[in-house]
Amino acid sequence: MSRNVVVQLIAAIFALALYFLPAILADRRKRHDVLTLALFNACLGWTVLGWLLALYWSLQPNPPKDLAGEVEESRKLVRMRAFSSALLLRVQRRASARDRPEN
Repeated sequence: MSRNVVVQLIAAIFALALYFLPAILADRRKRHDVLTLALFNACLGWTVLGWLLALYWSLQPNPPKDLAGEVEESRKLVRMRAFSSALLLRVQRRASARDRPEN
């Protein structure tokens, strides 16, 4: 193999790795939708805008798998905190009323 062929082979491998960089990053970041992103990258990556969108997409955090369940869980936590705060305030008021001397 001549030196020119080796250089061209290395350049082709580098170009392919650069072209599929968004898909590689998505795979390394364990994205759930890596196949969809890789297909998007393969089909539209040749446009600069498509490649940039794929790169942006690959750098986003994973969406929650169960969004409705996560929203319900966060609402439950908010209700529990509100209840705890109200209960604590009530206990403090009763304690201060008990500690006050009667007139």
